[in-house]
Amino acid sequence: MQLTGSHILNAPVSKIWAMLMDTDTLTRVVPGVSRLEKTAENEYNAIADIKLGPVSGSFSGTLALGNIRENEGYTLHVKQNSKIGNADAIVKIALKSIDDAQTEISFDGDARLSGLLARTGNRVISGVATTLTKQFFNNFEAELNNG
Repeated sequence: MQLTGSHILNAPVSKIWAMLMDTDTLTRVVPGVSRLEKTAENEYNAIADIKLGPVSGSFSGTLALGNIRENEGYTLHVKQNSKIGNADAIVKIALKSIDDAQTEISFDGDARLSGLLARTGNRVISGVATTLTKQFFNNFEAELNNG
């Protein structure tokens, strides 16, 4: 399943970068994540509870950052397991400064799903992914406004 999109946030690239690299901030803004524990440099254990329509489950697994380029982006590798199936995603995150007060975040990647998640159908899962992406950016904007 392809994961692509972009969003413009009203903050300089350095602030967006700092937030993306902060585990406490990510725990607050990533939908469903209840815990993010650092296990090594740029590696984390992640626990998430997702409930959207027919897709519901507790996921646990790992999250790793690679190819890190400060204020530009990184590659995110997520492996999550649950009773309803597994997900393995590699997503390239890129930051682009539009001006001193705006930054565009874009993402492009692919997720491999197995189990019930894979059998649920691309249309349903794509809808869930779109909803989670919107929630992430709404949460990120709220965090920016509170900070």
